[in-house]
Parts: sequence; structure tokens; C-alpha cells
Amino acid sequence: MCGIVAAIAGNNIVPVLIEGLMRLEYRGYDSAGLAVLKPALTRLRSVGRVAELAKAADGRAANCGIAHTRWATHGVPSERNAHPHVSSGLAVVHNGIIENFAEIKQELTTKGYLFTSDTDTEVVAHLIQETLKSAPDLFDAVRLASIRLAGAYAIAVLHEGEQRIVVARNGAPLLLGLGEQGNYAASDAAALLQVTRTMIYLEDGDVAELRRDGVRIVRPDGSVAQRPSFESSLSADAVELGQYRHYMQKEIFEQPQALANTLEMITGGAGLSPNLFGTAAPDIMRDTRGVLIVACGTSYHAGLVARYWIEQLAGLPCQVEIASEYRYRDSVADPGTLVVAISQSGETADTLAAVKHAKALGMTKTLTICNVPESALIREAALKFLTRAGPEIGVASTKAFTTQLAALALLALVLAKQRGRLDAGQEAKHLAALRHLPVAVSRTLTLEPEIERWAGRFAGKHHALFLGRGHHYPIALEGALKLKEISYIHAEAYPAGELKHGPLALVDGEMPVISVAPNDPLLEKLKSNLQEVRARGGELYVFADADSEVPETEGVHILRLPEHYGLLSPVLHVVPLQLLAYHAALVKGTDVDKPRNLAKSVTVE
Repeated sequence: MCGIVAAIAGNNIVPVLIEGLMRLEYRGYDSAGLAVLKPALTRLRSVGRVAELAKAADGRAANCGIAHTRWATHGVPSERNAHPHVSSGLAVVHNGIIENFAEIKQELTTKGYLFTSDTDTEVVAHLIQETLKSAPDLFDAVRLASIRLAGAYAIAVLHEGEQRIVVARNGAPLLLGLGEQGNYAASDAAALLQVTRTMIYLEDGDVAELRRDGVRIVRPDGSVAQRPSFESSLSADAVELGQYRHYMQKEIFEQPQALANTLEMITGGAGLSPNLFGTAAPDIMRDTRGVLIVACGTSYHAGLVARYWIEQLAGLPCQVEIASEYRYRDSVADPGTLVVAISQSGETADTLAAVKHAKALGMTKTLTICNVPESALIREAALKFLTRAGPEIGVASTKAFTTQLAALALLALVLAKQRGRLDAGQEAKHLAALRHLPVAVSRTLTLEPEIERWAGRFAGKHHALFLGRGHHYPIALEGALKLKEISYIHAEAYPAGELKHGPLALVDGEMPVISVAPNDPLLEKLKSNLQEVRARGGELYVFADADSEVPETEGVHILRLPEHYGLLSPVLHVVPLQLLAYHAALVKGTDVDKPRNLAKSVTVE
């Protein structure tokens, strides 16, 4: 939530700040702003997209500045609540939530500070200003003020008369960029590719100073911290839209390549090995008695699919928890449990906190499945698996989901092999299916024209019902989520067998019903459920396998996938649901990549 950029260089940094914010707009787009030294502190803010700020900043020049794009938490989207927030020549931008802001605000109010916004961030600016009275060096003042802050934050601070920028991180992502012209900071590496590929990831508690000629990093106690630099593998082309209308469309069609990249280690003659998940994996997995998956949103749906796979293949009990719920209830800890955290960004606050909670309970066997190699979640877990989907800009997740499923299928198979439940013939069969998966997804994408026609039929509806059974029920959940995320059509998903226990009351001619109908052992049961819908006048849109033998009749529309894919069928069946949501959103004219009220990376609770 929210994105920050900071830059100090020998050339004009205003275009760098604006371009950086555009690359970070997926993190929030309620308002945007910047502050630069010219040499006096100058601030510009605007409501809405970064493009509005770009217009206001056109022709401006400076060598030192900070910038912000906002997802509103405290205070409505407005110019008065937009960042940066200032206090007597000092400006701050902030990503995160300050949990003790009310306490600090009351203290500072009694000291005469005037608050002009509804945000929690403004307390940071005034607190640093107050700290400067006893610690006149800006770097020390930011370090000491940061110690007072409770919650998750990444901040960047600018002060009149200071040719430097001070940044601090705790629980929210922040990295430094080391360039030839100067030095930079941002929430995401994509924001800095325009000026450098050399990055330093800060750790929680780090405070850093940026000057034109270098950076220094300290811990909260003032001791020097040595953080390694690395060359980002992210390319500038990877975050360009190219021939596509929207990032979501681009990312849907990137899925075959993303899957191929994710599964590259099993190409050729390579087999299944625990080492796919880290050198310590053989020992950790050997003694695993169960699996606990923690995740949020789309990643949670991937975990629900994995539960079927892990229990079927490995014979291990598997529990799937919404991360924000798991950490706040009294759960029964088992040190023999493998805790699997799933996150696209690796910075999801609830998922990160859930892993820390599990570890505190003695469950130290931890695995992260993640798309960002330098993320906090990767560093937190004992084992890791990188999905290699590449940057995902669209708020509605697509390729991150299918690559997570591929990783989880590998996990289920490795656990099965470890437990002696997978013979050589079965292993070879599953490996062949995994290796063919990118091709199968490519074939599924050819269905787009027919899906586009379907979307035109029901995009005007206000409600939709999604049905699935077995390990395709989570796919129905994901399809419903995609539709409501970007088209704003209210959508619900149910196991098809649950229809008669309540949801069937909703079905009428104005309630389109979308069903996932693979040719699996539950198909005949599903056909009966579909008849229940049709008997009540519901219009059915059925995604079936080529050999599912579901007849097309009046009010029953059938789209047949090119092939049946057995265990991995959920990976194929989610693709047309992604396309359905995308084209429904196009018909409705919504902002596909930046749906209202949402942001991509949820780094606050």
C-alpha cells in the first residue's frame, strides 16, 4: 500500500520521481505528491492518478526530492491528506501504518504542533521536527524518532538546507539504488530501473542516508550496518505494456512463459527432489507430519487447491488459513508441521506476521513460495521457492496465481515421493504433465474470442454465481474474485453440492451461473447440480473439458477446453475465468489495472 521514491543526483531528478511513481502506481492511486529542494522546500500534490501530478510538475527541475503515490488508510483521498506532509521546512513520505499515531499526535498537540490532515503520517513529520530540538543532526533525529513509531513503515525525509535524504524501514519494503549520477530509494526495484540496476535491500530497523556520492546505513542503536548490493535481474522491458491494452491482459498471455520459467528446473532429465525448495529441505520434509498453508486473497485460493493435492498425493493432513485470521486465534501448534507461506510480493503484512507467529509457537519448518527474490518473506523462511513469474503490475493477480499452483504441485509431488507414495512410473507421468503445462495453457488462451462474446452477454448483470467441485471449487472462488475485483459485478462462489443448501434461492434468469466442469470423478455429480440451476431458470456458462460430454442446450452455453489435464486441470481452468473477468471489465469500462479501492501489494494489516 502506497509507494515512495527518493532521489538525489547531479541532474534533474523530477522526471525520475514522476517515472518512479508511475511504476509504483499499482501500490495505490488515490493521490500523489512530491517535495523537492530548490533550494527552499517546494511541495506539489494532486488528487487522483500520477498523471495529474506529472502535469503540475512539468518543467520543474531539482537535484534532490521525495515523492509518493497513495492508497488511503487514514483520511479520505484529498489534497490535504496527500503526501508529502511537512513540518517547518521538513517533508516526509510514508508507506505503512503508524499504530500509535494517536498517542504521538496528542503529545505533539500539547507542544503546539498544528495538524492539517487526517493522516497518521503527519505525526512522523512533526515528531522528527520535535526530535531535531534535542538531536540537531537530521540523520540522528530520524533514527531516534523511528524508534518511537509502532507499526509498519517505510519513510523518506527531506529537510531544507540539507543536501541529503534520510530513509528508514520497519515492516514495509524499501530498497536503495546506487547510480552513476546519484543515489535513490524506492518501494520497488521497478521504480529505479530507469537510473540503475544496482540495488541494496534494507532490513527492518535500518536507517539510511543518501548523498550524491554515497550512502550509509545504521541500525536503530546507531551501529553501522553492512548490506550487500546486487544487480537486479528485472528488465525495463518487463514492466512495459508493449502491444497489450492493459497489464492484466499482458500478464494473462505471459502465463505460458511464466510457467516455463517456474518449472525450468525439471526440464530435461531432472526429477523431483526436495532440493528444489532449498538445501535444508530433505531434512525438514523427512520429518514433516502435516502442512499448514497461510496466505491472503488469490494466494489463499492457490493454497486451497494445494490442500487437495497434498492430501491426495502425500497423504499428509493439510490446513489452509487466511493469514489475517490465523495469527489472532488460539491455534494448536505442532513442531512437525511444515508452514507454507504464499505471496506474490513477499511483503504482505498479514502473511509475514502469520509466519512469525507460527515460528513463535515453535513451528520452525517454514517454506515461502514467492515471486520476489529479495522480499521479507523469503528472508523469513527456512526454505524458499521462487515462482519466476516476472513483475506483475495489474492489481488482479493472474500469472502469479498459476505459477503458485505449479510450485504447489511440485511441493505435493516431492512430499509424496519423500513418503514413498510415488513410484518411478507415477513420477515420470507427473513430470511429463508439468513439462507440457506451458503448451496446454497456450492452447487454452486461444479460446479468448469466444470468451469475449460470453462477457458481452452478461457484463450488464449485477450478480453472478460460480460453481465448482473438488479441487476446482477454489478455482470457482478465484473466478468470482477476479470478476468482482475488476468489473465490480457482485460474484459468489460455492461448491456445487451446496446449491440446495441455500444459494439456489438466488438463482433466476438475471443470475448467470458460471461452472467449472472438468472431466473428473465428480463430473456426474456436477451435471446434476447444473440441472438444478437450469430447472430454476438460471442461465449457465460452463467451462468443460473436451471430453466432458456436457450438452449445449437452450440456456446452457458450453466452452470446451482443448484438453483434459487431470491433476493439473485447475491451472488450465482458471485461465478462461481470468479472460472472462477481463473482457467483462472492458465491456463495463472499468479501470482494469487499477480497480477502485484496491492496491497490489498489501503491506498493512
